[in-house]
Amino acid sequence: MTKNCLIILKNKKLFNLSPDHDIISQFGGEGVYFSTVFAVAYDDSEEIASAFKSSVNYVNTVIYFPESMDGAVRKYAEELYSGQFDEVGVLRSQNNNVFLLHDSGNNKLTVTDAVNLINEALGVSYGKSYIKTVGAPPSDINEALAQAKTLCPDCDFNVSETFGDCKIEIVYPSTLSKSLFDNILRGLVAKLDNYIYALEDISLAQRLYQLLKLRRMKISVAESFTGGGIAKRLVEVSGISEVYIEGLNTYANQSKMSRLGVKEMTLDKFGAVSEETAYEMAEGLLSTGMCDVAVATTGIAGPKSDQTNKPVGLVYISVGTSDGIKVYKYELNGGRENITERSINSALFLAYKTIK
Repeated sequence: MTKNCLIILKNKKLFNLSPDHDIISQFGGEGVYFSTVFAVAYDDSEEIASAFKSSVNYVNTVIYFPESMDGAVRKYAEELYSGQFDEVGVLRSQNNNVFLLHDSGNNKLTVTDAVNLINEALGVSYGKSYIKTVGAPPSDINEALAQAKTLCPDCDFNVSETFGDCKIEIVYPSTLSKSLFDNILRGLVAKLDNYIYALEDISLAQRLYQLLKLRRMKISVAESFTGGGIAKRLVEVSGISEVYIEGLNTYANQSKMSRLGVKEMTLDKFGAVSEETAYEMAEGLLSTGMCDVAVATTGIAGPKSDQTNKPVGLVYISVGTSDGIKVYKYELNGGRENITERSINSALFLAYKTIK
């Protein structure tokens, strides 16, 4: 018999009947994957009957449906599988295990509980490992995962990305040898090394905090278009006061001049959004003598450009230490939120890479 299947009963008038990614990702995050997904309109009795009858060929079946259908689903499944559901919604027959989950989330049976029972039925357990990256091209990630899959077909990979900050979750059988897993991990790291900031499930700001503390360094931030977003990420980290000096939101040119010492001539000649201004913003933070690492941002998040007609998405991020100041130029696409959030992630990552 095949391992696992998922039956989704949905309102076809309100939803696209493609697989429900939320419930699939919940199980995937716990290391359980479905060989087949049936997404069926809940008022199509013939399709429902076909999906249920096909599910008898699977060891484990998860049924995800509206709570209002609970009675009807239980009755039909109990007759089909020749068994009875317990109080939390689990039916175990001679050849099948069936799990009921309401799409409202109002369940006595949790996804974790279902996963444990599914793995118990299959006689397997799984381990997890993580790789966290910023700015890795999707093509590089896909190529790296394809190579890893050839080494271990039983491994699965969950990839989630938020504004360039990517989490790669590696789910592997607990029986996998350490040497084989180490080879898989080495291959992934070698391919993605320039973009990696952690080999654990930790936030970018937390990782930067850990490194600053390890290096006994303190950081200051000056932001323009990111509007304090970098500072917000940092102060969300417990213990950040040990390494964080200040965050300035120097939005206006007058603020850049008075707070950071950016020269009026620089702003007149090159503009606020320029490599030169970004450099002087970081230079101003370092000149206080209070910080070891300075991060500054200036850019155009849109939706409209400034008076200089520079393109929306043009971003400069500077990172400075006692070894010098480097300025990084980006040309980003998308709306205001995308440009801003990607720049925040890039700035935190560049600070991490600079002191690594």
